[in-house]
Order: sequence, then C-alpha cells, then structure tokens
Amino acid sequence: MMIGVGLTLPAQNLNVFNTRRASFKSQKSPLNPTSRRHVSSASSTELTRETLSNLEKLLQKSNQPDPERVVKTSTSNGSIETKGKGLLEGLNLSRIWPEMKAAEEMSPRHLNRLQRLLSKTMEYSPRNNLGSRWREYHGCNDWSGLLDPLDENLRREVVRYGEFVQAAYHGFHSNPAMSTDEAPLPRHVALPDRSYKVTKSLYTTSSVGLPKWVDDLAPDLGWMTQRSSWIGYVAVCDDKREIHRMGRRDIVIALRGTATCMEWAENFRAQLDQIPESDDPTQRVERGFLSLHKTRGAHVPSLAELVVEEVQRLIEMYKGEPLSITITGHSLGAALSLLVADEISSCAPHVPPVAVFSFGGPRVGNKGFVERLNKKNVKVLRIVNNQDLITKVPGVFIGEKAQQQQQDNPWTYSHVGTELRVDTKMSPYLKSNVDIACCHDLEAYLHLVDGYLSSKCPFRSNAKRSLAKLLHDQGSNVKQLYTHKALSLNLERDRFSFPMPSCLPSPSQ
Repeated sequence: MMIGVGLTLPAQNLNVFNTRRASFKSQKSPLNPTSRRHVSSASSTELTRETLSNLEKLLQKSNQPDPERVVKTSTSNGSIETKGKGLLEGLNLSRIWPEMKAAEEMSPRHLNRLQRLLSKTMEYSPRNNLGSRWREYHGCNDWSGLLDPLDENLRREVVRYGEFVQAAYHGFHSNPAMSTDEAPLPRHVALPDRSYKVTKSLYTTSSVGLPKWVDDLAPDLGWMTQRSSWIGYVAVCDDKREIHRMGRRDIVIALRGTATCMEWAENFRAQLDQIPESDDPTQRVERGFLSLHKTRGAHVPSLAELVVEEVQRLIEMYKGEPLSITITGHSLGAALSLLVADEISSCAPHVPPVAVFSFGGPRVGNKGFVERLNKKNVKVLRIVNNQDLITKVPGVFIGEKAQQQQQDNPWTYSHVGTELRVDTKMSPYLKSNVDIACCHDLEAYLHLVDGYLSSKCPFRSNAKRSLAKLLHDQGSNVKQLYTHKALSLNLERDRFSFPMPSCLPSPSQ
C-alpha cells in the first residue's frame, strides 16, 4: 500500500518522502484532502484522477481475489473487517472525495465489465427454450407475473424485437429516396437475426402535400418531402432450430419511426376520426396515423393493403403449423403497429395470436379503440420511458389526471395494453438531465430494458448490452466518467461506426 501512495506523489517530492518514511504518520498525506489547503479545486480533482489511475495500474499487476466473494469477519475490538474486496473499495474513495462518488464504479472490479460493455461485440442475455410457454411470453395472459421482476426470457425477446426495428431504421436511411416515376425495387434489409428472412417491404403514403412554394424555396430537400416512403418490412422465421426454441414459427412486422416532413405533418393531425371499417362511431383513432395507414401511393399500395396481403399469404403457406404474428415499432412505428394489428387480426378465418411490442409510442385512439383491440384479443406490451414526452401525447395538454377522468369521453385519447415502464435516471451510465432526444432514442430504450430488473432494483449490475452504440448515438448524454474512460481504453469516438453486415450473427447460435 505504501508503494501505491508513493506513486501518487509528484516526482520532485519522492526524495523527501523516502527520507522521512519513519515519521509518515505525522506528515501530510496526499490522500487527506484536509491537509492540502493550498491546492486549488481544479488541481485537486486532477490529482484525484491521477491517484485512481496509478492505483488501477498497480492493482492490475497483482492477483486479485474474486471481487464478488466478500467475507465479513469480526475483529478483536468488535469491528467488522471486510475481506476479499479490492483495495480501492477499502479506501472508501467516495467518502474521501465526495465529488468523486462515481469513482468506485471505475475500480478494477468494474474495468473488465466496462471494457466489455464498451466493446462493439454484442453479448446477449440467456436465450432459453420457450417451448410450451411461448404463448405466455407472447402475451396470452397480458404478461402477468413476467414484468416485475422482469423475466429474463421476456427481456431478451423484447430487446430482440427492438433490434428488428433498428434494422428498419437502417434499411430506410441506407436508401431513403423513392422514385416518383416507377414502382420501387425490392430492398435488402440486414436483419439482426439470420434465422429470419424478409418477405415483403412496407410503405406509407401521406394524404397531405407541401405547397409548391416550399419546393421553390428549398428545392434540395429531396426525400424529406416525398409523400411515399419505405417504413418497414415483414419477415418470417425460417430456421428449424429457432422455430423449435420459440415453440412456433414467428412472423414479424417491424416499423420505423418518423423520418420525413410529410410524416411529421401527419403526426400533428391530432383530430380523432372514426375507423372506416367500424359501424361504431365511438371507435376513433388519430387522423394523421390513419392517413399514413390507409392512403395509397402513386406506385405502391397502402400500408394496410400490403400487410393484409402478405399475412394472408404466409398464413396459407404455413397452414397447419403453430404460428404467431408479432408487430413491433418505435415512435410513429409504434402507433402504426396498433393500426396494423387491428387490420390483420380479422383478415383471415383463423388468424394466429397477434401481439404488439411498442417502444416510445404515442396515444393512437380513444377508449372505443382500446375496447375494439381487446375484443379482437390483440395483446399489446408498451415499453415506456418515464421521461419520454412522446408517450404522453396527444392529450398531454389537459394533464394526466384530467386525461384519466375523461376516459369515457369519445374525444379523449387512451393508451392500449400493458405497460413496462423504465426510467432514464436509473441508468448508471446516463446523465440525470439527459435531453428529450435521448429519452426517446430507441437504443436508449434497449439499454434501459436490458438493464431493468424490477421496480425495486431498476438497473441490474450484470447488464449485457454493449454501450458502444449508445455512446455513439448519445455521447453527450453519457456521463463524462464513462466517455473519458472510453477514450482511455482506446475506444475513440471515430471508431464507433456501425456498418451493418449483410447478415448479423444470430444470438441463438
């Protein structure tokens, strides 16, 4: 330990320290901030970091006991002595330097885990055989008993479906423009799981257009002002091992969030319109979402027509097999997922179980629409970030309490399904004052779900998901302690590029 202290001293003081070693206890120690009144606050913080760095280097050279095996024994004077912990924990640095409370997270027992989390190599939570319980994980009992604490199998399935939505975002941004003169060509999508194959591309079309003066004023907006856009895909599990693991063949419909100006314009059309296929005037949904769902493009069918046609084809192709239909989306995609679920739940005589996994979705319809989905036995799991404003609109302007009191009003919005609520503030890696974009970011959602354990323990210590993409997408919202450590681990920001290979490794293998 004396060697470790010596390493923290400035070089010019080494001789002095060595000559006075016998009277060490009476000297002012650099580990005692009360004895260094002449040192400025900035240099004190810098010396603190230098101290931690030197101690880490020293401890990395020595053999450490298992940090998780901590044994407490009583000493002769009745005090409790802790054995098996690292030396940094024994120093109780958060007490010595209150401004460096997070420093304990950078101790050697955390360095290996942090380096793994900052790696671009994905590590997945256990992916167990769902077998006969697949209906339970698909929501047949509204996920009762699986959310608090969060079941590890359900956590893995939720993250997996979120990654399908990330593939939809990447598929769009890799080639966002669409021709106005001809039908679009088939689009390649790099799926996060190679046990699935894409069978259909999906498109949405806005019923509104920008005035001509906008094109004259800003002619270079390009795809941002196109009325029809690629929004997602239909994929089906085609791997025998994965089908056996899941207990059925799964059909996935993945939808991205808002990207174009026309989609933003539709988002703000918040009037409640009656569902065209419904004879009940109390069943209403938001006008903009309904427009994107039902409007045909110049060279593409509507989203409703595309999904119904493809689902009917797949049901007929795999007749006799156990099937499930899982619809997943983020933001606008989460809203459209509910309309798609409503559409396909009655598109055939015997439709497989339909479940929706939505991330950061807004309200879509009123209580009549909620009851409509419940009667059709559509199961919905809404993953909601407590700080995400998008999940509170439309209807936030009258207040949450007033919103609940007016649930029976046909002109009041209502949420659908079962809620899994996470919280940005519970992540040890994100700042407590993250911006609005981070609260709604899909990667931040997956980071929070992967870390969530229960309402009493909001973030588990053995979270598996890599922090690299979160640091790349939301670097300004990650605590500086971790961004600095990423740099010290030679994980420079310019290395955080995420080229999607033609086929990503399957987590099931």
